[in-house]
Amino acid sequence: MTPKSVTTEQTHPRFIGAMSALPTPFSNGEVDLRSLAALVEWQIAEGINGLVACGTTGEAPTLSWHERIMVIRKTVASSNGRVPVIAGTGTNSTESTIAFTAAARDFGADAALIVTPYYNKPSQAGIVRHFETIAAKVDIPIIVYNVPARTGVDLTPATIEHLAAIPSIVGFKDATGDLSRPMAFAQRFADRFTWLSGHDATAFGFNTMGGSGTISVVSNVAPRLCVAMHDACRRGDPHAAREIHNRLRPLIAALELETNPVPVKHALYLMGKMASDVRLPLVEVEPNTASAISDNLSVLDAQARPSRALHSVRMAARAASNARHL
Repeated sequence: MTPKSVTTEQTHPRFIGAMSALPTPFSNGEVDLRSLAALVEWQIAEGINGLVACGTTGEAPTLSWHERIMVIRKTVASSNGRVPVIAGTGTNSTESTIAFTAAARDFGADAALIVTPYYNKPSQAGIVRHFETIAAKVDIPIIVYNVPARTGVDLTPATIEHLAAIPSIVGFKDATGDLSRPMAFAQRFADRFTWLSGHDATAFGFNTMGGSGTISVVSNVAPRLCVAMHDACRRGDPHAAREIHNRLRPLIAALELETNPVPVKHALYLMGKMASDVRLPLVEVEPNTASAISDNLSVLDAQARPSRALHSVRMAARAASNARHL
């Protein structure tokens, strides 16, 4: 299938701002589609700019083929066109990635988030061939996901130059935390790509130095604040954006104490949004992490009152603590 030529006018207005990298809820070892739909509804009601299903936060590597397809399909159906849905379809197999990407397109996903192949550690030429092959087979906008801490490979500027020749690649998610990248790449490629941060701790800096948004973990917990920060960046008000980011920083730090998505699932559990269950080899949070998350949710709750978004966090945290000591 020949890939469509996707213009920046079509993509930039859609893939910007705060976009939540959704966790996949589990109940008794199974995917909990009801909680997923409720989370999507709440995120949209809170003003989120977009949703990402089956990324790192969604525990995609431990989802079966059927589960991954179910999650993508449910997220698209629950969003119902109100916000763009980006489906995580990347694997370390080009053929499997093509299959997931085609399924996501058929279910109505607005774009595919495709990680550089992990574990295999391909050369830069192999990475280019990987994306060329996928783009030639599936006509959907592609956002390339660069997260060398998890994949073992990094994208060089020369590789990005090659990928710029593929029309359906419309953006990059950069989770390196290297703030020199958005400025350099935005200058080099102008409006060719949408540049998205994948690192909450540096998202403020990223989005004041050429970035267009963030695929975020913390926005699962505090979507309104994250949207407000990105709105401030877009309207050229770095002081307001910095103030919001500083409010979020302690919670971001707490959510980074253990491997994502273990902490954010615990936070959402305290908020009554889903169970905290994760799949092996991940395990639930340590007590110190749980305390840090609870404390920082309570601080945001106190700052945001009478907001109902974080209401009853203290009671949920106390109940969880009591349960652990029974």
